[in-house]
Amino acid sequence: MAVALAAATLPTVVEELLSEMAAAVRESARIPDEHLLSLKFVFGSSALQALDLVDRQSITLISSPSGRHVYQVLGSSGKTYTCLASCHYCSCPAFAFSVLRKNDSLLCKHLLAVYLSQVTRTCQQLSVSDKQLTDMLLMEKKQEA
Repeated sequence: MAVALAAATLPTVVEELLSEMAAAVRESARIPDEHLLSLKFVFGSSALQALDLVDRQSITLISSPSGRHVYQVLGSSGKTYTCLASCHYCSCPAFAFSVLRKNDSLLCKHLLAVYLSQVTRTCQQLSVSDKQLTDMLLMEKKQEA
């Protein structure tokens, strides 16, 4: 259910693939090879990179008492990126360039890793106060400037 909500802005084929993967994980606790091949076909090398991030447990769901939540992904470079799955956004340069500017990718590896961590239910969880969440987001904004 969280996958369908998070993937609402994605193309139907991606939404269906994530939904099928989630069902397979619920049934057998693993992603079938045919779904992995489909993932690689749709996302190319980003699929393998995203799966690596999931395997390394690099995704953290940060929630606040008001119900706000963001994902933070520790990238392969060691930098942490903020992802908003509800609006299909990542703070990494690859998202800005390849997804938004060139429009040659559907997702960056960080956002795909968020969706895959939802499918596999392997996301780390962290609860913070509303002020802490705001401070985290503002600090990231300052680092980008």
